[in-house]
Amino acid sequence: MSADDDAVAAARDLVQRTAAELGAAGARDEALAEFVPAHRVLLIDRPARMRPLGRVWRLGVVLLAADGSLRATGGITRAVEPGHPGHMAVSVEDRREHRAAAFRGPFARGETVNYDAVPIPLEAEALRTGAGPLLLRDGRVLVRWSASLGDDAAAPFAPYLAERVELLLHPPEGA
Repeated sequence: MSADDDAVAAARDLVQRTAAELGAAGARDEALAEFVPAHRVLLIDRPARMRPLGRVWRLGVVLLAADGSLRATGGITRAVEPGHPGHMAVSVEDRREHRAAAFRGPFARGETVNYDAVPIPLEAEALRTGAGPLLLRDGRVLVRWSASLGDDAAAPFAPYLAERVELLLHPPEGA
C-alpha cells in the first residue's frame, strides 16, 4: 500500500469517527437538498423546488453526513419567505428563487438549507486530480480552505477538521 493510499484510508477513518462524535454530541446539523429549477410538465409550470437529500454538518468548505460521506459546500440559503421580485441584479433574483424553493420545500421555517453540494469521493486518484476542496499531495490529504488562494495555501485535513468540529460543538460566545 502506498503513502497516498494510507493517507486516504486515514482520512476515511477520520471522517467516520468525526461523524460518530458529532452524532453522539447531538451537534446542530442542517438540511441537504438538490435544487430543481422551474420546469414544465405536460404544459403545467412547476416552480423551482428543493428536493431533500438528508442532513449534514457544515464544517467550513466540507459537509459531513452521518454515514461519513463528504460533499463540497455549495450554495446555502434559508427556508424563509422570499419576498417579492424587485427587479434587482440577476444574482439577487437567483438568491430569492433559491429562498423561495426552500420555503416551498418540506423544511422548517428559518432552517438552513445546503444545495449544489458536490460529493467528494475519498479515493486517491480522485483527490490527486480533483478541483474540489480536498486534495492529495505527497501522501497527505489537504484541504483548500480558500479557492482564491490555490493549492499553495492548502492545510492538512485532520487539524482543519478538528478545528471546525470544535467550532461547531463549542461556538464562540455571541456566534
